[in-house]
Amino acid sequence: MTWHLGRLSAFDLETTGVDVENDRIVTAAVHTRGGGLDDDSVEWLADPGIEIPAEAYDVHKISTEHARAHGEPAEQVVHDVAARLASHIVLGGAGIVGHNVSYDLTLLDRECRRYGLPTLHERIDGHPLYVIDTRVLDQHAVPYRKRVSETQGARQLITLAQFYGLEWDDTAAHGCSYDAIAAAMIAHQIGQLAHTPRRLWPDHVRAEKRVRFEPFRDLSIAELHARQIDLAAEQAAGLQAHFRKSNPDAVVDGAWPLRPWVEPSTEGAPA
Repeated sequence: MTWHLGRLSAFDLETTGVDVENDRIVTAAVHTRGGGLDDDSVEWLADPGIEIPAEAYDVHKISTEHARAHGEPAEQVVHDVAARLASHIVLGGAGIVGHNVSYDLTLLDRECRRYGLPTLHERIDGHPLYVIDTRVLDQHAVPYRKRVSETQGARQLITLAQFYGLEWDDTAAHGCSYDAIAAAMIAHQIGQLAHTPRRLWPDHVRAEKRVRFEPFRDLSIAELHARQIDLAAEQAAGLQAHFRKSNPDAVVDGAWPLRPWVEPSTEGAPA
C-alpha cells in the first residue's frame, strides 16, 4: 500500500514555547484515520505547571489561568498522549503525520523524561515508528516557493494549506486539532499529486519552479520515512550553509524525526 493511503495518526502540540528541551505541553491532539479501522480522535488540555508566556498565548490563546482551572495535570496528559500514539502504532500499524512534527515528537520525548515516564520509543517496544512530515515533503517537492508576504513564510502550515487547495480558518488555526488534521490533509494531497500525471496538476502547481512530486510515488511508508531522514539532513545542511554566510558558527540540527537525547552534564555539580 502506498504511504498516503494507510492508517495515519495526525499529531500536534501547542506548547509554552519553542524550546524542545525546556518548554511544556499545553494542548495535544491525536486524530487517527484509515487502514480499515475505526476513527479515533482525542484532544487534551494540560496545566503545564509553569507560566504560559504572552508570546505563546498570542499563538494558541490559552492563558495560564485557563490551563490551571481546566487542564489535567501535566504528567497525566504526557502519559496519555504517549500511550495513545503508541497504541495506534502497535495495534493499528499507524504512521504519525504532522507539520514540522520532529518538534512535537522531540518535545513529547522530553516531557516523558521530565516525569520519569516511558518514552514513545520505549512504549512501542521495537515496533517501527514511521513518520510523515509535511514540511520536509513540501520543501523537497516545491523547493523554490517564495514567501507569501513579510509575515507569512513559504513553509508555514497556512501556506501549505493554501497551496494544496485546502480551506483555512484563521479563527480555528493554531488549535492542535485543526493543525493536526490540516497536516494530514496536506500529506494526502502531496501523495495524490505524486500519483497524478504532471499534465493534470493544477496550473499553480505546475507554475512553480522545479516542482517535483515524483520522488514520493509508489513508496511504502517505511520507504518514505527512510527518504525523509536523508531529505531532512540535506535541508538542514542547506539552511546551515545559508546562516553561516553571516554567522560562521551557526549550527542547524538535521536529526529527524527525533532530536537525540543528551544526558545533562554533571560536570561542576556538587558532590
